[in-house]
Amino acid sequence: MGRPRRIEPAELADAVARLDGWELVEGKLRREFRFPDFVAAFGFMARAALVAEALDHHPEWFNVYGRVVVDLTTHDAGGITELDLRLAARLDALAGG
Repeated sequence: MGRPRRIEPAELADAVARLDGWELVEGKLRREFRFPDFVAAFGFMARAALVAEALDHHPEWFNVYGRVVVDLTTHDAGGITELDLRLAARLDALAGG
């Protein structure tokens, strides 16, 4: 598999607009997920880890109690790629929306 191509800014704005709850922050795709408690948040992270491993694309994330903040970028491409968009959509599905 070849190196993923960084998405250009005009194309990226359209792609992010199609993702519910995601925004561009400091050059990364970011979403904050909220869950009722730590167990639900950690369960989401465990399921997300399996998806990320299958895609061989791993998020930067932060968790406190029922809150999980996810940042996506493709470091070798120097920005956001189709791989980030694909993982964002999969995380949305795992979170139930």
